[in-house]
Amino acid sequence: PASRSVAQVPVAEGKSVQQTVEILTRKLELLGAEKQGTFCVDCETYHTAASTMSNQGQTGKLMYVMHNSEYPLSCFALFENGPCLIADANFDILMVKLKGFFQNAKANKIESRGTRYQYCDFLVKVGTVTMGPSARGISVEVEYCPCVIANDCWNLLMEFMQSFMGNHTPGIPSVFGTKHDSIYSPADTMVQYMELFNKIRKQQQVPVAGIR
Repeated sequence: PASRSVAQVPVAEGKSVQQTVEILTRKLELLGAEKQGTFCVDCETYHTAASTMSNQGQTGKLMYVMHNSEYPLSCFALFENGPCLIADANFDILMVKLKGFFQNAKANKIESRGTRYQYCDFLVKVGTVTMGPSARGISVEVEYCPCVIANDCWNLLMEFMQSFMGNHTPGIPSVFGTKHDSIYSPADTMVQYMELFNKIRKQQQVPVAGIR
């Protein structure tokens, strides 16, 4: 898999989430990017069931079970600051059977859904991040298809992102820092989405308008 950057873009002043997404996609289309279908990344939060914690006051661990339409046959299980397990799609059924150990915090389900764009060697996905019925933020994933060594292509990625994200171009993702010269993997993308979703969850924003 090619190297990717996943970042949050703030909502433009005086605009809704949807209007900001439209501004971004219009800029991409003006550059000459072409629509290439849609994408969806979702994330469910599980916490350790109280019955499994022996000591009073012991804090439960959170686990995130994620799916990405780019990898339809896979399911990703991530722990905060921990490993990322890549399993097949039947993992969801296993989680139902493990409900005595891990409980699904259903209210915390979050997803990003939107349009994929191809521009030369870049693939861009602009997504609306939703929790429940309301839009909570915007994600932008940029992939530089020819390069599998993340650090080799960061400058190229950044230069391209500046062309349509301007001041909101992100800094180098933390997963790139730990990769050094090793090959980028799908798990690195999912870690970036997990970090983005957690950031959006923690932002105590004024509720923004739901998607029309």
